[in-house]
Amino acid sequence: MDWHLQDIGAVLAEQEVDAACGLTADEAARRLSRFGGNELQERGGTSPWLILWEQFTSTMALILTGAALLSAFVGSFKDSLTILAIVCLFAVLGFVQEYRAERAMRALKRLAVPVVRVRRDGVAVEIPAVDLVAGDIVLVEAGNLVPADCRLVEIHNLRVQEAVLTGEAEEVEKCAESLETTGDPLPTGERRNMIFMGTTVAYGRGVAVAVATGMHTELGRIAGMLQNVAQEWTPLQRRLDRLGKVLALAAVAVSLLFLAIGLLRGEELRLMLMTAVSLAVAAIPEGLPAVVTITLAIGSQRMLKRQALIRKLPAVETLGSVTVICSDKTGTLTQNRMAVMEVVTGTEIRQQTSGAGQGGGTGADRRGILACVALCNEAVLTEKEGQGVGDPTETALLAAAAQEGLLRHELEAILPRVAEIPFDSTVKRMVTFHAVADAALAASLGIPVHIHPGACLVIGKGALDAVLDLCDRIGDRQLAAAERQAALAAMDRLAGQGRRVLAVACGMGDRDTHAVRTFSLIGLVAMMDPVRPEARDAVELCRQAGIRPVMITGDHPLTARSIAESLGMGEGGRVMTGAELERIGTAGLAASCSEVSVYARVSPEHKLMIVDALQQQGQVVAMTGDGVNDAPALKKADIGVSMGITGTDVAREAADMVLLDDNFATIVSAVREGRTIYDNIRKFIEFSVAGNLGKILAVLTLPFLGLPSPLTPLQLLWLNLLTDGLLGLGMGVERSEPDVMARPPISPTSQIFDRRMVRHTLLTGGIIGTSTMLLAHHHWRFHPENWQTVLFTSLAFAQIGQAMALRSFRHSFFRMGLFGNPLLLAMVGAVILLQGMVVYLPALQSFFKTAPLGAEALAWVFVPGMTLFAALEIEKVVVRRMA
Repeated sequence: MDWHLQDIGAVLAEQEVDAACGLTADEAARRLSRFGGNELQERGGTSPWLILWEQFTSTMALILTGAALLSAFVGSFKDSLTILAIVCLFAVLGFVQEYRAERAMRALKRLAVPVVRVRRDGVAVEIPAVDLVAGDIVLVEAGNLVPADCRLVEIHNLRVQEAVLTGEAEEVEKCAESLETTGDPLPTGERRNMIFMGTTVAYGRGVAVAVATGMHTELGRIAGMLQNVAQEWTPLQRRLDRLGKVLALAAVAVSLLFLAIGLLRGEELRLMLMTAVSLAVAAIPEGLPAVVTITLAIGSQRMLKRQALIRKLPAVETLGSVTVICSDKTGTLTQNRMAVMEVVTGTEIRQQTSGAGQGGGTGADRRGILACVALCNEAVLTEKEGQGVGDPTETALLAAAAQEGLLRHELEAILPRVAEIPFDSTVKRMVTFHAVADAALAASLGIPVHIHPGACLVIGKGALDAVLDLCDRIGDRQLAAAERQAALAAMDRLAGQGRRVLAVACGMGDRDTHAVRTFSLIGLVAMMDPVRPEARDAVELCRQAGIRPVMITGDHPLTARSIAESLGMGEGGRVMTGAELERIGTAGLAASCSEVSVYARVSPEHKLMIVDALQQQGQVVAMTGDGVNDAPALKKADIGVSMGITGTDVAREAADMVLLDDNFATIVSAVREGRTIYDNIRKFIEFSVAGNLGKILAVLTLPFLGLPSPLTPLQLLWLNLLTDGLLGLGMGVERSEPDVMARPPISPTSQIFDRRMVRHTLLTGGIIGTSTMLLAHHHWRFHPENWQTVLFTSLAFAQIGQAMALRSFRHSFFRMGLFGNPLLLAMVGAVILLQGMVVYLPALQSFFKTAPLGAEALAWVFVPGMTLFAALEIEKVVVRRMA
C-alpha cells in the first residue's frame, strides 16, 4: 500500500489506532496472533545429507561404483575396495567444498532490534521487537535501529541513515507530510515520510505508526527475493558437468565395445570383465574434481594476498569469464563519504553578472567561507583524517576547513557561539551567533565582513533559496536581481554535476539583541561523495581486458552521470532510471541493456532485472555492491562481489567474493587470477584426457596383438593418482601466461575442448599410446618377465614429459622458466620416487604385480616422455610461425 501518499489521518484510520494512546494490549495481542511476529522467516536450505547423496550419485561416481561392484563380482576384492575407497575420498572432498550453509538470512535477522519503545494503553513501554504489530505507535530517537516499516506522524529534526537499504551514503532528512507523485512509483530513498526496518536514526527523534512488519517490510521483501533467487551454476561448473558426462559415456561405450568384441572372439568372460573394468577406470579422470578444487583453493589463497577473499571456490575461475561488471556506485566506485569538491566565492558570483567569468575569488575569500561553515556546525572532527562524529555533510565541511588550518575549537576560542537557530527541515537553514573575543584574530580569518569588538558575528548556511531570503547584500554590494540570478545559475551548474550545494552567508548583529543589521551572501560550497582515486584506472583496465563496466545506483541521475563521466564509464550514453525500467519491462530492457552503462534511481528488483537481462544476452555478469539492497542481485549474478569494510553482513553472505580493501581495482587482479586458473584447469583437463587416451589405446590394443591383459585396474588407478593427482596439482599452480590480460574474456558458450584442444589431445594421446605400446611389445618379445612393469612405468613417465610441455599452450617451456613452477618440479620428483617404490620394494611388488627393472629397461621407460616433450615443443614452434 502507498502509505507515503496518504494523509497521516487516513493512515491512522486505516490502522485503527489513536496516535496519542496507541493500541491496547488486548488489540496488540489479537493482531500478533492473527498476523504473526515481526521477524524475517527463513526457509530451509539444502540438507547436508542431500549434498552428500549428490556426491555419490554423480555420473563419474556411479560408473566407478559400478566398476567396483563388477570387480567384486569376478572375485577381485582388492581392486573393488581400492576403487570404492577412491570414490569415498572424492565424495568427501566434494561434500566439504559444497556444504556451505546459507547465512544471508541470518545476517538479515541481525538487522532486527531486540526491543522497541511503543505507546500502548496511552503509556510508553518497551516491548520485544518480535511482538511489534502493524498499528503500533513507535517512538524513535538518534541511535535507534528502526524496528519495522513505519509512516511518520511527527518529527523533530529527524534524519535517518538508509545506506543499508538504498546504498546511498547521505542521511535522509525526514518529514511527516504526505508526498505527491507524478505517476511513477517513488523509490524507497525518496519516501521521506517513511522509515524502514533495519535503517538507523542518525539525528533527532520522531513518532511513527508501524504499517508493515516482518516479511511485509522492504527488508522482508529483499529477504524473500534473496531466497527465491536460484543458485546459478558457474561457467566452469557447466563445462565440467558436460565434460564429465561425455567422458563417462565414452568410458562405458569403450568398455562395452571391448567386452562384446572379446566375447565374440571366444575370450574368457572373467578376463574380459576385468579388462572392461580397467578400461572404464582408465577413461575416467577420477582426480578431476579434486584437482580442480585444489587448484581453485590455491588460486583463492593467491587472491587473498591481493585482498580478495573467495567464499565460493568456482568464483575464482568465473572471474576469467566475466564480460560485464555491474557496480554499485556508493562505497564501491566512490569513497562512501561526503567531501567538499568546490567553493564558489561571492566575488566569482558577482563577476558572472559582468561577464568576467570565474576565477576572481581569492584564497582569503575561500578561507573565510570555510571558517564560517566550521563555526556554523554541529559535528566534531576526530583525530582520524577526514572523519568525525555527526552529520556527514557537516563532517565534510569541518574536514575541508581543517585542511586550511581552520579547526573548530580554535575558531570558537576567537568567536565563541552565544546563540543558535538549529537547522529545521521547514526553513532549510541553520544560523549561529558568535561573540567577538579577539577582533584582530577574527579579522585575519578572511570572513568578508567588518568584525569589530562589541558586535556579534551572525553566520547562516543551508539551501540557497532559504539563505537568500535572509540576504540583502553579496559581499560588499547590494544583492540585485542580476546577482540573485547568477547565484541560482551557479547552483544549477553545480547541481547538474551531481553535487549537493550549500549557501553560506554572514553579517554583523547586536551583541545583546542579536538583531542583524545586514546579511551578505559570501559563497557556495559544493559537496559530493568523491570517486576512489584508483577507480578510473581500474575501469580502463577492465575495458582493455574486454570487460564492460556498468554502474547501477539508487542515486540521482545527475550524480550518476557525473560520477560515470569522471570514471570514463558510458561516456556520452544515456542514463536509464528505475522509472524507465518499470515502463519498458524485462523485454524492453533485454533489447537495450547492451547500450546503457549507467542506471540511476533503481530498486533491488531493478538490479535483478538488469542482471537477468544481461544474462539472457549470454553475458557473464559480475555484480559488486555493499548494501542489503545489493544482496539479491549479488546472488543472481554469475559472481557476486561484496565490499569487506563497508559491506553489510547480508551482502557478504550472498557474495561469491569479498574485496577486503573495498578497492574496485582489486577486481582487475582477480580477473587476471581467474583467467590464469581457467588456463591451468584447461591444461590439466587436456593432460588428463590425453594421458587416459594413451592408457586406453594400450589396454585396448595390446590384447589384440596377442599379449595378455596388460594392466590391472589397481595399476591404472595408481597411474591416475600419480599423474592426475600429483602432476595435476603441480600444473594447477602455474603462473600467468604473458598475454593473459590481452585476450578477450572467455566466451560463456565456449567448450573446454575446442578444435585446437581436440587436435592436441589426439596428438598427445596417440604419441603416449603408440610409444608405450611399441616399448611394451618389444619387451614382451625379448624380456617377457617384466614387460608389464615397463608399460606401467613408461606410462607414468610419459606424462612427466607431457606436464612439462603443457606449462603453456603457446609459449616454450624454456620461456616459462625451468624453475618458474617449483611445485611441479617437486611433484615430478615425487612421481619418480613413488613409482620407483612400487617397482623395487618387495612389499609393493606383490600388491601391484610388478617386477624390478634393470638399467637398460629403466633407461627405455624415459624414452616415451622425452619423445612427447620434444614433439609438443616443436608443435608450439610450428603453430607460432603459422600464426
